[in-house]
Amino acid sequence: MKKISIVTVNFNQPTITEELLSSIEKTNTYTNIEIIIVDNASKINPVPEWALKYPGIKLIRSDINLGFAGGNNLGIKQASGDYLFLVNNDTEFTAGLIEKLVDILDTHEDVGMISPMIKYYNDKQLIQYAGYTPMNYYTCRNSCIGLRQKDEGQFDHIIGPTAYCHGAAMMIRNEAINKAGLMAENFFLYYEEVDWCENILRAGYKAWVNTDALIYHKESVSVGKKSKLKEYFMNRNRILFTRRNAPLFKKLFFYAYFLLMVVPRNVITYIKHKNYNFIPMLFKAVWWNFTHSKTSNNLGYPINTIS
Repeated sequence: MKKISIVTVNFNQPTITEELLSSIEKTNTYTNIEIIIVDNASKINPVPEWALKYPGIKLIRSDINLGFAGGNNLGIKQASGDYLFLVNNDTEFTAGLIEKLVDILDTHEDVGMISPMIKYYNDKQLIQYAGYTPMNYYTCRNSCIGLRQKDEGQFDHIIGPTAYCHGAAMMIRNEAINKAGLMAENFFLYYEEVDWCENILRAGYKAWVNTDALIYHKESVSVGKKSKLKEYFMNRNRILFTRRNAPLFKKLFFYAYFLLMVVPRNVITYIKHKNYNFIPMLFKAVWWNFTHSKTSNNLGYPINTIS
C-alpha cells in the first residue's frame, strides 16, 4: 500500500482547517497516510494548540507568508509519501476519495498527477471542476469543464487525461515532483498550479481527472470573490504564466492582445462597477512584468498587508 501525504496550508483560518481534518477523520478509510499542515504566518499561531489537539499530525510554521506555492512547497519538502495529495484547507473529503485517486496512479505509471471532481460545498449539486480544456496561449484563457453546472450525471465516470489539474485538490506522484521540481513561488497566488502542471507534463507525465472521486470546496474563503489582492495577482500572473510557457509568436500576440484589449476592457468594467481601486492594481500588475524577470522573487505587493 502506497503512503499518501496529505498537505494543506492554513492562513488565519484555524476553524476552517479543523473542519477539513474532521472531514478526513469521518470519511477516510485509507490507512497509510500522513497529514501535514503548514501555517503560513497566521496572525495568531495555531501550531502550539494543534500540537496538543492533533498529536499525530506533522505541523510546520512559517514566519512569513509564502503564498499558495511557497506554503505547499514547505509541506512537500517534509512529506514522505509516495503520492502527495495537496488540498486547500477549505475543502471537505468524501468517502473513497483517496482510494479512487491512488488506484489510478497505481495502475497508470505515466500519470503524474490527478484531480477529483470538485463541487461547491454550499451547493453540493453544483460542479466547480470536472477537468480543464487546453490553454489558448493567444489569450491565455482556457475553460473549466462543468463550471457552475448542476450535476445531472453528465460528467459521471470520466477517468482520463485533462489539460490541467485543479489546485484545490491534486494528487501528485512524488517521483514526478522530483523530476519537474517544486511550484514556482514567485506566483504567490493564482496560476502557480497551472504552471506546475506544465512542468510536470514537460517532464513526461500526464495529468488526469477522475470524476468518480469527489471533494467539496468552500470557494473563495481565504481571498474573497473581489479584492485588490486578487485583481493584482490574477492579472500579473496571467502575464507571467504566458512569459514562462508560451511559444514566442503566441507570446508576442498575447502581449498585444492584453495591452490593447484586456486592459481597456478591465478599466471600463472597474469604472462601471465603481471598483476604482482596482485600476492601479491592474497597471501595477502590467508594469511588474515590464520591469521584472520571469524568475524574480519580488512580488510587487506588500504581503504584510494581507490579512
